[in-house]
Amino acid sequence: MRVMDFKMERPGLLKEGDKVTVTEGSLPHSYYYTINPSLAMSGNFAIAERLKVLEGVVQSVDETDRGFYVKVGFDE
Repeated sequence: MRVMDFKMERPGLLKEGDKVTVTEGSLPHSYYYTINPSLAMSGNFAIAERLKVLEGVVQSVDETDRGFYVKVGFDE
């Protein structure tokens, strides 16, 4: 299982156990992912780190002084 972090701006949008679908966006030399419908966004990933599946399950939602971070597990 691959676990990725996503930044969420507001609390309560997702909870542990939620099934999510992500949309892949591309930049010239990397990819990024958005949890639909625009609930949270990942950082950038190199082409070799591209996701193989676009559906996952929320593992945890953590609040830090920088905002809310969602960990999503993907079965790859």
